[in-house]
Amino acid sequence: MQGYNVIWVFNPTADRVLFCKRHKEPYKGLYNLVGGKIEPDEDGLVAAYRELREKTGITDIELVHLMDFTYFLRDACRVEVYYGRLSADIKVSGDEKELTWLEVSEDFFDRSRFAGEGNIGHIYEIIKQNFDRVR
Repeated sequence: MQGYNVIWVFNPTADRVLFCKRHKEPYKGLYNLVGGKIEPDEDGLVAAYRELREKTGITDIELVHLMDFTYFLRDACRVEVYYGRLSADIKVSGDEKELTWLEVSEDFFDRSRFAGEGNIGHIYEIIKQNFDRVR
């Protein structure tokens, strides 16, 4: 089963979150969390830090493993979800073509703007329940 990760990155004041704009299907043109593939025999947390560094240049952040989604139909896959907060404002750059900071007041359930069939909204609701671990 192929593994992937997505990473919810808060800015230092935790009022914005880092997104990328999808340039290919699925969800072409929609905002998505930063992430990528977990290589075979690679630890999930190690993969999350690697993807974050490759896609954004971020290296100084502590990630928390929040949850996993497992999809069994068609091309079975598992998605590991991580989150963390930057300790300082930094310039982000890397493999992602279009990185942007969005306010946490966004409607992350809006399927016309955000990838994942509402999963991004669900992720944020769970993060809010565990927010003390990000401070």
